[in-house]
Amino acid sequence: MRLETLAWAAAVLAIVYLTWATVRPLVTPIFFGAVLAYAFYPIQRRLAPKLGKVESAALLTIVTVGIGGIVTFELLMISFQVALSFYNSVVDFFDWLLQQPLPPDVREFLQSFLDQLIPRLSGYISKSAFSLPMYLLQVLIFLLTFYYTLAYAERIYHQIVLSLPEKNRELGEEILESLNKTLGALVRAWLVLNVVKGVLMTFGFLIFGVSDLYTAIVAGFLTFLFSFIPLFEGWMIWLIAAAYFAMNGAYLHAIGIALYGFFLVSPMPDYTIRPMMVARDADLDETLVFIGMIGGTWAMGVKGLIIGPIVLNLLLVLLKEWKRRVAKESSLQRTSSPSRPAPHPQA
Repeated sequence: MRLETLAWAAAVLAIVYLTWATVRPLVTPIFFGAVLAYAFYPIQRRLAPKLGKVESAALLTIVTVGIGGIVTFELLMISFQVALSFYNSVVDFFDWLLQQPLPPDVREFLQSFLDQLIPRLSGYISKSAFSLPMYLLQVLIFLLTFYYTLAYAERIYHQIVLSLPEKNRELGEEILESLNKTLGALVRAWLVLNVVKGVLMTFGFLIFGVSDLYTAIVAGFLTFLFSFIPLFEGWMIWLIAAAYFAMNGAYLHAIGIALYGFFLVSPMPDYTIRPMMVARDADLDETLVFIGMIGGTWAMGVKGLIIGPIVLNLLLVLLKEWKRRVAKESSLQRTSSPSRPAPHPQA
């Protein structure tokens, strides 16, 4: 009997390991597909009575593909231009440096360094270009996760509730409620803050004379879209504007738009205002949310921006439950302990 149990345990562990090895490269698109489906679920719930659950999920997926296609194209163009400009700037800098009257040893060292650096930069850019099929596969997994999570959201939630153990069902329901509350607060804070950042970037382009009204509106819209992409957060829009001013010798304007964007658009609001908004909606401490965002990003990459605060909130739920059970056990022990007989009065 024990041998059979060990065999089953080994089989289960092998299946779990192979499953994780299969899913691990696709964890990020699956995670963000589920999170975006959670954000769009209120819209899908309103469209479902008119169109149907599957049809409304398909419609939202098509809209996401359209918007995502535009954003992806813009990102690819900007990334290519930035990478090419960086490569040319490095080459021009070393060419200029080697033309200076330098000692022979220093010149030889710089030439050797340049001979190794340029192939590495070229290889990195080529590797990024050849990684495009993997990016497209991740986009496909993201869209499939988004669609199926929306289409079968109620069934998925029902199965999660059924899987809760009867003995700790109350704790499981409390964890699900805490998860829903924290994730909802993160999504709302992300949406509201991104709208504000887009409006502020539009005004910034107009105030500092970066462009006309139409281009300023486009810049604000791109800031809004890019702010949904962790680590981009819209900062590259004001960075492009500052670089444009610097290239034309308008250094004061470059410093002005850079400070304006840094403190009012990104990244300062992402780590000050956003934790405050999440903490208020989720009844959490601001420092806890901030630690969750920073530590989560450090440990898990871009997913950690969302997972970090959620995990810390769930930890608080478990600690409160543990404290409640300890207090309950102490109370039961006090009530169950035999009381001492009252002393007899002495004559």
